[in-house]
Amino acid sequence: MSDAVAGGSGADGRVVAPDRLVEIVAESVADVVRAEVRAVRGQLVGALRPAGVGFVLLGTAGACAVLGVGAASTTVLRMLESFLPKKLAAAGMTAGYLAAAAVLGRLGLNQLHAAGGGSARLADRVDEAVAETASRVLPAGATAGRRSPR
Repeated sequence: MSDAVAGGSGADGRVVAPDRLVEIVAESVADVVRAEVRAVRGQLVGALRPAGVGFVLLGTAGACAVLGVGAASTTVLRMLESFLPKKLAAAGMTAGYLAAAAVLGRLGLNQLHAAGGGSARLADRVDEAVAETASRVLPAGATAGRRSPR
């Protein structure tokens, strides 16, 4: 704003046209906004770098946990196979996992229903999706079970 001062006159005392004065003010405001955006962007990047590393570490920890659960599952399966036929041990593990998933899923949906609002609507949609999927999967499974050689 060195070209103009309040009142519409320039630094050398000349009168500046109103449209030029508006242009000068707009340029100055735009420069200030750009500088602020750069400053905020720098602060965000500075704050997100450690957070990004934290998210990567948490993701890696989650992957390790999944691998650990898989290894534990394999260990339990091998133990069951030591005194049960392999197919029965695998079927038992599968049934156990499916039962746990059903119970935990139902508990989670009950919590969503209890929360109300959008959570309850989401729970209703999940219930509908599960019912629809089950209505297609169960007949297909029964048909496949009848066809499988024993």
